[in-house]
Amino acid sequence: MRFIHFARRVLLTITATAVVVASGIAPALAVSASPDKAPLFNGSVYAIAYRGGTVYVGGSFTGVAWGGRNYARARLAAFDASSGALLNWTPSANGTVRALAVVGSSVYAGGSFTSVSGRSRDNLARIDAVSGGVGAFSHRVTGTPYALAAGNGRLYAGGSFTAVDGSTRRNAAAFSLSSGSLDGGWRPRPDDAVHALAVTSSRVYLGGSFHQVSGVSRTLRIAAVTPAGGAVDLGFRPSSNAQVNSITTDSSGVYAATGGQGGRVLAYSTGGAVRWQRVFDGDATAVASLGGTIYVGGHFDRACTTLNNGAQGACTDGSVSRVKLAAINSRGALTGWAPQANGVIGVRTLVVDRNRGAIGAGGDFTTIGGQNRKRYASFG
Repeated sequence: MRFIHFARRVLLTITATAVVVASGIAPALAVSASPDKAPLFNGSVYAIAYRGGTVYVGGSFTGVAWGGRNYARARLAAFDASSGALLNWTPSANGTVRALAVVGSSVYAGGSFTSVSGRSRDNLARIDAVSGGVGAFSHRVTGTPYALAAGNGRLYAGGSFTAVDGSTRRNAAAFSLSSGSLDGGWRPRPDDAVHALAVTSSRVYLGGSFHQVSGVSRTLRIAAVTPAGGAVDLGFRPSSNAQVNSITTDSSGVYAATGGQGGRVLAYSTGGAVRWQRVFDGDATAVASLGGTIYVGGHFDRACTTLNNGAQGACTDGSVSRVKLAAINSRGALTGWAPQANGVIGVRTLVVDRNRGAIGAGGDFTTIGGQNRKRYASFG
């Protein structure tokens, strides 16, 4: 089976290379464009997180189909990453789960809910990764978390909220992973919603619709703050001309997926200089980095061959079909990877499964390359 999988990967890579050479676009390796087996969801998937061989998903769905049967799953579910088999992990949220983060044996969930498995939880909860039991971690979040990320001993939350436990926290907050308490020292102040977070040992990157963070100029829609105090890092102030929907990092720098007139993926150095960018004919809503390749998902149908686009984001100087999913090499060149998801909204989130060297996609699509893949797909 390993040989068959390897042979299939080689064939797909050769095919992709032929496509990009013929179109004049530089080739690059990518994961398979054929999706793995996975459960089918009856509503949107907003969030994905991995823990070893387990996939956790959150969204607005209320049911999951697997193996010819339908199972009740209220906005939270888990399944085996390799086989796709649904697991008996059944916490239930009474509203949409928009963000997930896994730390050790805990799954943190954020969104617009007031209870999880019958226990009062105000838009933020900690759930046991094995049993599904709801932990004691409990805070009053006045508003909605859109993004969660863990690192530096903290759980970071970004969203559209004004306070946590009655203490002013404008769109960003942090919690101690050891005690569960609100971090009193981490207090950046984005003046509008935070839609994306990425954490390194020296920085927390914020992306969203804000104009400034803590009153500091040139922090338009994207910024970096310190992990402990939340002070703006003046060494990274690139600004973005449209809402930042997703951020990721790798050893080469920082990547942001944006909306606006069409959508863009921008690659920045750690000093904030633009290294390259790609333009699409619709919003880019998700970005992930794996093995030197940058994966992007969104509402788009085509990738522009230049940086120019016009009304409603339409490419003006030529384009290549990339329906809701695309991949870009380390130099900013489009690769031949083109799974072709369907739908209007398309892809909402992309997450790297480092255990398998795969990419997970969630959203509102129902097919990938004509195959039945309702709202979740994995590419290994």
